[in-house]
Amino acid sequence: QLAQDSIPPNATQSVHAFSTTTLNDIMKSFSDVSAIRVAGGYLLMLAYACVTMLRWDCSKSQGAVGLAGVLLVALSVASGLGLCSLLGISFNAATTQVLPFLALGIGVDDMFLLAHAFTETSQHIPFKERMGECLKRTGTSVALTSVSNMIAFFMAALVPIPALRAFSLQAAVVVVFNFAMVLFVFPAILSLDLHRREKRRLDILCCFYSPCSSRVIQIQPQELADANDNHACHPSPYGHPGMATSTQITTTVQAFTRCDPSGHHVVTVLPPTSQVCTSPAVLLPPTDPLGSQVFAPSSSTRDLLAQLDEAKGGRECVPLPFCRWSLADFAREKYAPLLLRTRTKAGVGFLALLGLSLYGTTMVHDGLYLTDIVPRDTKAHAFISAQFKYFSFYNMFIVTKGGFHYPGAQAALLSLHQAFSTVKYVVREGNRDLPKMWLHYFQDWLRGLQATFDRDWQAGRITHDSYRNGSEDGALAYKLLIQTGNKKDPFNFNQVHGDRAGPVVAGQASGCLGCSQAGVAGVPLCCLHSRAACTPVLPVLSSPVPAAQPLEFAQFPFYLSGLRRTADFVEAIESVRAICREAAQRHGVLSYPSGYPFLFWEQYIGLRHWFLLAISILLACTFLVCALLLLNPWTAGIIVSILAMMAVELFGIMGLMGIKLSAIPVVILIASVGIGVEFTVHVALGFLTAVGSRNVRSAAALEHTFAPVMDGAISTLLGVLMLAGSEFDFIMRYFFAVLTILTLLGLLNGLVLLPVLLSVIGPPPEV
Repeated sequence: QLAQDSIPPNATQSVHAFSTTTLNDIMKSFSDVSAIRVAGGYLLMLAYACVTMLRWDCSKSQGAVGLAGVLLVALSVASGLGLCSLLGISFNAATTQVLPFLALGIGVDDMFLLAHAFTETSQHIPFKERMGECLKRTGTSVALTSVSNMIAFFMAALVPIPALRAFSLQAAVVVVFNFAMVLFVFPAILSLDLHRREKRRLDILCCFYSPCSSRVIQIQPQELADANDNHACHPSPYGHPGMATSTQITTTVQAFTRCDPSGHHVVTVLPPTSQVCTSPAVLLPPTDPLGSQVFAPSSSTRDLLAQLDEAKGGRECVPLPFCRWSLADFAREKYAPLLLRTRTKAGVGFLALLGLSLYGTTMVHDGLYLTDIVPRDTKAHAFISAQFKYFSFYNMFIVTKGGFHYPGAQAALLSLHQAFSTVKYVVREGNRDLPKMWLHYFQDWLRGLQATFDRDWQAGRITHDSYRNGSEDGALAYKLLIQTGNKKDPFNFNQVHGDRAGPVVAGQASGCLGCSQAGVAGVPLCCLHSRAACTPVLPVLSSPVPAAQPLEFAQFPFYLSGLRRTADFVEAIESVRAICREAAQRHGVLSYPSGYPFLFWEQYIGLRHWFLLAISILLACTFLVCALLLLNPWTAGIIVSILAMMAVELFGIMGLMGIKLSAIPVVILIASVGIGVEFTVHVALGFLTAVGSRNVRSAAALEHTFAPVMDGAISTLLGVLMLAGSEFDFIMRYFFAVLTILTLLGLLNGLVLLPVLLSVIGPPPEV
């Protein structure tokens, strides 16, 4: 700040300050949980689930079920993360910033599927068997999606990066808890809601009964015809070939319904009135192109009253005109007929999308910008931007560990240091030499002591048995000379020669280092402890000084420059790693590199290999799971082909958007296979269990699965929407943008491409 204030306002120069502590603080805040965003995301999901499942007809409304389902997902996420904490899986930025929203979006998908299937359960099924019928229809889909997601995240854990491995394992555990919630807890809530509907209580406000009002049920006139000649047409007496007449007997029944004081329905049916008329027959409409059957009209008063009897089971409210529309009606009446036309099938342009994605894959480069991690408008962001643009200057350290004898390995340490002269990115001093390491400075310090001791010895200030008249450095050199590092015999005065103290550097450097073990601090520990005890010679002998503890680790710094592309970082990292491995094999010196280049860029060594391995295993496992649960390898092959296309499309769009490949996009690409199952398996299972031609079965599958798939996609988008409010560009680009694109691709492939493929090359029906 002082440097910034010293610059005049009209100056063209700018000063950027930076410290490692500042970056560490930013990374710590990057890992903190945003309670406001988490609460906002879950409240938004609660509102969406409630509004989506509310109905004007109170007996069909499921708003309370939606609220309970979202709360169950929240509890399952909390339980899963709690188990991960007990297992010792560490939390990181991906866990706190992304996983709560991603798990929310994925978890409610199966909840919507079960709720939609439950509303479609026939009223003729016995009361106690309706939940079993619902699970029979949807259990396979729920199991497939959950198992696929679990396998996807477990495969993502193959990426050898600890933070991403922890995130993948935590996501897999959360999916397991969501699966258990959907199978064991949520059906109980649906059963409770069924009791509420049977007792005609209000949705959400279940303590109150549904209000009733007297109304007239009008039954449309029905045509009565002989069963043997079913709508036989008689030729017109006028000789017109296109005209025919038919006889209609119209029976009208009026029924009034009201509520008695106890809240029960009372239905009053008036005597039917009949009318016989002869009119020109209306030509029958053409056959439904999808082959659906036309409802056969009732032919007796008993059948008409049976319709009333079905309505007696629950209160049937009259919906408002704008409330009659639903996604299932839209899929049956508009979407499926349009999509399954021959011209529409031919016009599905997924080959163009796939070709564009394949082109985009050639534009994906490995890399990671530190500016994406650091928030904008901060001093650290300005510094890192300027550094990368103008300097590309990074510091690194070589850390030597324990496990070998430092005093006896000084030559190996110097050889290890000198080996880094072969790395072209290492910055050298003006004389082209490498920067000195701690052992060089230790030897320089010993040489200074040697020179001072020589002068005091020649002047007679230090003798064989006394050093009290010598200088401070000369006395320190004397103390180092007489020490042996042996606990039983710590001093040897014969090591002080009459001519000079040469062995301090030439012959006793390793011994001095061994007894002091102070190569890092620069001051011998034994000398600090022995100064008071070494004034006379005899007290020194009576108070031995133990040797310091062995060195645990030491480090020496280097600086790297010229690193601008990811390939430069990878080359430098591989060169440094090779030198460390060679030193361990040849001399037994154990070491490893440290620094920001190794922290952020080492992931790119073998990243694509691990990505291809994980996604290949995942696709194979998904095929096996689908084939076993669906008992149809044909359908499993189609599903896996769609999932592979989704991964390729997502990878290509990342390249077109300029998103570089790093560990986090790799995890999302692997998880996209599991998430994509949510958009495909429901439609495929609906196709398998339908009857009729391929077109009819595709239309039936869309009618029954369009609404839950759309609700699941919207819930996933709402779950990741809160990521858009993050102050980190990294969250915006690598999580929010990629997950949003993945959801849109899932909708396109699951609700457009898959029905078309099934209508053309789909397997035969199972029933």
